[in-house]
Amino acid sequence: MNYFPEEVLEHIFDFLTSDRDRNNVSTVCQAWYRIERYSRKHVFVGNCYAVRPERMAARFPRLRSLKVKGKHHFADFNLVPPGWGGFLHSWIETAARECPFLEELQLKRMVVLDESLELLAQSIPNLKSLVLISCEGFSTDGLAAIAAHCRVLRELDLLENEVEDRGSQWLSYFPESGTSLVTLNIACLKGEVNAGALERLVSRSPNLRSLRLNRAVSVETLAKILACAPQLVDLGTGSFMLTDRHSDAYHKLYGMFHKCNSLRSMSGFWNAAPHCLPALYPICSNFTVLNLSYAPTIDGSDLMKLIQQCSRLQKLWILDCIGDKGLEVVATTCRELQELRVFPSDPGGAIADVTEEGLVSISSGCKKLSSLLYFCFQMTNAALITVAKNCTRFTCFRLCILDPKKPDPVTDEPLDEGFGAIVRSNKDLRRLSVSGLLSDRVFMYIGKYAERLEMLSIAFAGETDMAMMHVLNGCKSLRKLEIMDSPFGDAALLQDVEKYETMRSLWMSSCDVTLAGCKTLAAKMPRLNVEIMNHRDGTDVDLDDTDKVDKLYVYRTMAGPRSDAPRFVLTL
Repeated sequence: MNYFPEEVLEHIFDFLTSDRDRNNVSTVCQAWYRIERYSRKHVFVGNCYAVRPERMAARFPRLRSLKVKGKHHFADFNLVPPGWGGFLHSWIETAARECPFLEELQLKRMVVLDESLELLAQSIPNLKSLVLISCEGFSTDGLAAIAAHCRVLRELDLLENEVEDRGSQWLSYFPESGTSLVTLNIACLKGEVNAGALERLVSRSPNLRSLRLNRAVSVETLAKILACAPQLVDLGTGSFMLTDRHSDAYHKLYGMFHKCNSLRSMSGFWNAAPHCLPALYPICSNFTVLNLSYAPTIDGSDLMKLIQQCSRLQKLWILDCIGDKGLEVVATTCRELQELRVFPSDPGGAIADVTEEGLVSISSGCKKLSSLLYFCFQMTNAALITVAKNCTRFTCFRLCILDPKKPDPVTDEPLDEGFGAIVRSNKDLRRLSVSGLLSDRVFMYIGKYAERLEMLSIAFAGETDMAMMHVLNGCKSLRKLEIMDSPFGDAALLQDVEKYETMRSLWMSSCDVTLAGCKTLAAKMPRLNVEIMNHRDGTDVDLDDTDKVDKLYVYRTMAGPRSDAPRFVLTL
């Protein structure tokens, strides 16, 4: 290979799309390191505290696309204390100075200030894509700066963010001469949207393919937007509420949908009126993606009628009010389904409207299913064994039993054999979440059979330290391990400390780990950040060595202890 010119090697390296493969290539020799360094266009930083932004920019001077994650994903469930960190601004300052070719930026669970967005807009005017997922700290003023200065912006995707509303005029900051927008997602905004500015923006965006609106957008405005953009492929509706199916507004909406033959994906449906759903029927046969997880006002019978029109679905997100009978309809209608998520319609409730029967029905009809998130109230070993026999393509299997310690209701046994069947049958499993009554045996199965597992979530499970030891000893590809309310202590934590350097992170909360155990881990592995968090947010950590740690977060880093840790976070 040394006889190939560098230009040829750079071209060959372009075919390596995996970050892991490119990282391995860079370790072969100095020449390959240099070629990979200058040819790398896309960089993913799984933890914003794992590396300093200056080092990242120096390593990859021709960077065009950057993806950075901040807080642990348990922040989505309010398990990471407010104020923990994940601040963006230093990354934007570095990008402004040292990343002149940057075109795409994706941020997840980070604290994004208006000041950061304004600096980004002014220093990187050639930004083409900005994706913010579960971020906080900014307002519509920051979005106005992006709209005003980023004149070649193709994608502005705001997904599940906390955005302060400072008026609806920010949409008018997009250039009046026309825009290059292909994707615009404002579904997470809670305030009113300037309907006129939105309609004008859509009308002068001929390349727009994906548009997701918030619940403040009325059906009347939606109909006008569809008239301006019949080319849309992905649509997130507004409130989707009309009082009268026989009104002129309904007939206009029906007519507009009838012309949208390019639509393949739909979401939204906040406060949807069931009698509005038939307006979608003429184009339902084109849908491959349908997200009804924000539609609590639609009951199971209306959901079933809609699903029966969608025979080509590959991805479906839905509430459990569809019931087991509704999932039978999904199984018989959607034979091409690859991803299914069933969410609880009452997240705080203890009862779900779906059981193991619905999941078995899905597995019998949807043989191509590869990704599942399923909230239910009960599950049996027999059902999980049947699912494992019917579906062998799972890469993601997340089962959330709302009563987290509930055994098999038929045999009163732990669900070990059911989950054991899942990991034995699905050799490509990458992500697994387990729940229900589970003994150490299931973790022996996971360690033995889940060879490619990268992320494991455990809650209220296991009997002894051996359960965690089975996982750490057996899962060779494990990158993220998260454990809550389980009886694992210092022996499990310290059994194989070198393992943590091959992983991205370990999270343990409400377990039996002590401060002394955490100190031992930190002393043995200085390249890890070992963070412990106190019970009471905003106060200093004050524990004795024998005290149990409320929250433990361990992650590998080249940057050392972070400088912005709040008082309730102690880095050992």
